[in-house]
Amino acid sequence: MDAEQTHLLDLPLAKARTDPEALLVVVGPTASGKTALAVRMAEALDGEIVSADSIQIYRHFDVGSGKPTTEEQRRAPHHLIDIQDPLDPIDAARFVALADRAIADIRARGRRPIVCGGTFLWVRALLHGLAPSPAADDRVRALHRAFVLESGRQALHERLRTVDPRSAARLHPNDVVRVSRALEVFELTGSTLYERQASHGFRPQRHRAHLFAIRVSANGLTERITNRVDAWLAGGWLDEGARLLQAGYGTSRAMASVGYRQIAMHLAGELPREDLREAIVRATRVFARRQRTWLNHVEVDHLGRDSTSELCDRS
Repeated sequence: MDAEQTHLLDLPLAKARTDPEALLVVVGPTASGKTALAVRMAEALDGEIVSADSIQIYRHFDVGSGKPTTEEQRRAPHHLIDIQDPLDPIDAARFVALADRAIADIRARGRRPIVCGGTFLWVRALLHGLAPSPAADDRVRALHRAFVLESGRQALHERLRTVDPRSAARLHPNDVVRVSRALEVFELTGSTLYERQASHGFRPQRHRAHLFAIRVSANGLTERITNRVDAWLAGGWLDEGARLLQAGYGTSRAMASVGYRQIAMHLAGELPREDLREAIVRATRVFARRQRTWLNHVEVDHLGRDSTSELCDRS
C-alpha cells in the first residue's frame, strides 16, 4: 500500500477509534473506489461489510454490477450480496430490515460493521428511516402490471407524471417497480410520494454514522467509468446479459439498471454494437452525476486528492 492509499485511511480509522459505536459508511459515485476503501477499512478495524447496492444484492447479475471479487470477499466478509432472486424485487424498507439484522449480528460477534454502497436511498433509509407510506396493495400492483403489458412502461410512467411529476422526474420509465410504487402511494392516499418524503425530511436518526467518500474529479471519474466499461465488456458482460435474458430475467429491476439496460437493448437489436460502449458510458456518467448531487446534501468526509491509484479502480 503506497503513501496515498495509506493517507486515505487516516481519517476513517481515526473517527472509528474515537467513536467506536458509530456506523461507518462508505459512499460515493459509481467507480470511485468504494469497495476497495471499505475492504481496507475492514482489514484495519476487524470489520465486515454490509453492501448497500440495489443490483449487487441480486443473484446472477455479476459482471456489470461491480460485485466484490472473490479476493475482496476473502479479505473482508460481505453481507447482502447475492441473496435475492432477480424476480423478487427488494425495496428500501426490506433492505433496512436486512441491514439492521446484519449490523446487529456483526456487532454481537465483536466486529465492526461498515456499510458500503451507492444506492443512496437505501443508505438514507438505513440512517434516517423512511417516510410513512401505505402497505403494498396486491390488487393495485396487479392492475399496474396488466397496464404495462397492454400499454407499455412509458405509459405507466406518464400516468405517474400527471399526478406526481417530481417523483416521475427522478425515476426512469424502465424502473417499473418504483414507478408503480409511487403511483400506488398516490392512488391509495391521494398524496404524492414526493410530498410524503419532503414532509419526513429524513431527519430522524436511526444510526449515528460517519460517512466517507473518495474525492474524484468529473474528468477522473469519466476515465474510470470508461475503463471499467471496457473491462466488463471484455470480461463477458454481453454473454452474461444473454444468459440472463434467456433465464427469464428481462423484466427484472436489475435488468433495467444502468448498463444492463443498454446490454438488453443491444441484444434486442435496438442498439448497434458499435454504439453500445458509448451508450453505457454516457448513461453511467448521468447516473454518477445524480450520485454526486446527493453527496452535496449530506455531511460526508471527502478523502484524498483525486488519486488514480488502484484504490479507485473498484466500485
